[in-house]
Amino acid sequence: MDTLLYIFLGLVLLIIILGLIAPKNYEVNRSIMINKPIAEVFDYLKFLKNQDNWSPWAERDPNMKKTVAGTDGEIGFISAWESDHKQVGSGEQEITSITENKEITSQLRFLKPFKSTSDAYMRVSEEHGNTKVVWGFSGKNKFPASIMMLFMNMEKAVGNDFEQGLAKLKSTLEN
Repeated sequence: MDTLLYIFLGLVLLIIILGLIAPKNYEVNRSIMINKPIAEVFDYLKFLKNQDNWSPWAERDPNMKKTVAGTDGEIGFISAWESDHKQVGSGEQEITSITENKEITSQLRFLKPFKSTSDAYMRVSEEHGNTKVVWGFSGKNKFPASIMMLFMNMEKAVGNDFEQGLAKLKSTLEN
C-alpha cells in the first residue's frame, strides 16, 4: 500500500512541476512581401471570406460547412466552420478591430478537436513600395493543457501553415 501511495504522490509532484515549467503563452507569426500597394492588400485582407482563396485549412477541406453572421470586413463579423478533417476541426473567427491600412485583429475560438481561444492578426506595412504582411496569432496556455506544450512545437505546427497560406496569398494578389 505504501508503494502505491509513493507512486501516486510522485505522479502528482511530476504534474505540478511540469505545470510550473510549461510555457504560459504562445505566439506564432510569419511574414511575406507582396508587390502591391498597401491599400489594395489591406482591402483584400479585411474580408474574412477572401481567406477561402488562400487559407491552407480551406484547402485541406474544401467541403467544410461555413456559416457567417454580420457584415464581412467590419468589426463583429463572425465566420464559423465545421469540418471532420482533424487538422481543420471546428470553430469561429470574429473580427475584433480594424485599423485601416495597418492591422485587422480577430478572436479565434476553436471548438474541435479541442477548445481554445487565440488572438489572431494580419498586419501590413509599406516597405519600398511593396506591402509586408505579417500573419500571426497568440494566446495563453491554461493548465493542464499547458503541459502538452512542453511536447508540442507550435512554431512547427502552425508556422508551416502560415508560410503556405502567405505564399498562396502572394500568388493570388500578384497574379
